[in-house]
Amino acid sequence: MSDIKKIKGGVCAPEGFLAGATGCGIKTGKVTRDDIAVVFSEAPSHSAATFTTNQVKAAPVLISASHLKVGRNRAVILNSGNANACTGKDGYKNAQSMAAATASLLDLKPTEVLVCSTGRIGVPLPMDRITKGIAALYPTRTGSKAAAASIMTSDTFAKEFAVEVQTTEGSFRIGGIAKGAGMIDPNMATMLCVITTDAAIPQTALRASLRRSVANSFNRITIDGDMSTNDTVILLANGLSGVAPSTGIFDGALDEVTRALARMIVSDGEGVSRFVEVEVAGAATEKDARTAAEAIANSTLVKCAWAGGDPNWGRILDAIGYSGIKMNESKTDIHYDKLAAVRGGVATATPFNKLREITAKKAFKVCVDLNVGKASYYVWTTDLTEEYVRLNLGE
Repeated sequence: MSDIKKIKGGVCAPEGFLAGATGCGIKTGKVTRDDIAVVFSEAPSHSAATFTTNQVKAAPVLISASHLKVGRNRAVILNSGNANACTGKDGYKNAQSMAAATASLLDLKPTEVLVCSTGRIGVPLPMDRITKGIAALYPTRTGSKAAAASIMTSDTFAKEFAVEVQTTEGSFRIGGIAKGAGMIDPNMATMLCVITTDAAIPQTALRASLRRSVANSFNRITIDGDMSTNDTVILLANGLSGVAPSTGIFDGALDEVTRALARMIVSDGEGVSRFVEVEVAGAATEKDARTAAEAIANSTLVKCAWAGGDPNWGRILDAIGYSGIKMNESKTDIHYDKLAAVRGGVATATPFNKLREITAKKAFKVCVDLNVGKASYYVWTTDLTEEYVRLNLGE
């Protein structure tokens, strides 16, 4: 048995983890805010990570993946303002240099450092400023909030979350920071996330737990249907609590953190005014359920309707139809929250204004029951507003 409670501290909540941030003017050359951060374990740690499935992978993703194979990673260096993606051999060398500079700062081997970058694609990193910035970093026990704020791009608030888990053997903690607001789609989004824990978890088990948790959190969010080149989720475990929880207890606590951070990312989506959970049930297979849910969640027409508070279920049914899954229109039901909009493929007697009351809310749920099987899948998504377009017109 275990008891999970939310606590403060983000990535610094677990024992033995420090974080810090500083500014070095990565994007404009002028220091107006912090734009580089570090997360560091004072003790040797096990590590796990998941990365973007985009065939175009940024240099920091390639470096982190190679360092992860070596294992025993203890630190993560992160920057905003520049993605270091599509920057060729120089970009790869620059990511290596970031790891080396961080290793020098913390008295580590370069392979013990993982690298994350976010920002504009195709622009070379200003390594002179970044190297000076890394040398000025001073990680502390209270640096989580600053680190979370420094990696923001179009985000409107810093994202951090932590829990403490009480077990019969004692307590352990898990904490995390994340960024992400646009270019968000399942199979990793344009997001960076660092999670820490002082639980004692073997490396193989840690990596299995992270893959499972990401599949049920960050891989179920979509804002605009675009997948990034830099997506990374990293988990470090140093075991300093002395508690070795069961897989079930650890996984439950890890889910609390990843799901909380994933919901923050969706809620903070670029130009977002609605948080929508889309669930497809009664599908022939889980693959069909996921395909249909993502077709609805990524439909421009559906998302625009939601932005106007319009429960246009015809667009939802249309998206299911073109998704290519096994379905029968005459068996399909659609609910907004618990209010029936469609039964058997046709409109119910539910007054339209009652449905509009639901879609006028900041958060609601759309449930589609295909009634052709037992599989289900959910996705967290948003509406699509004029503000999103303005934010993405370019610079």
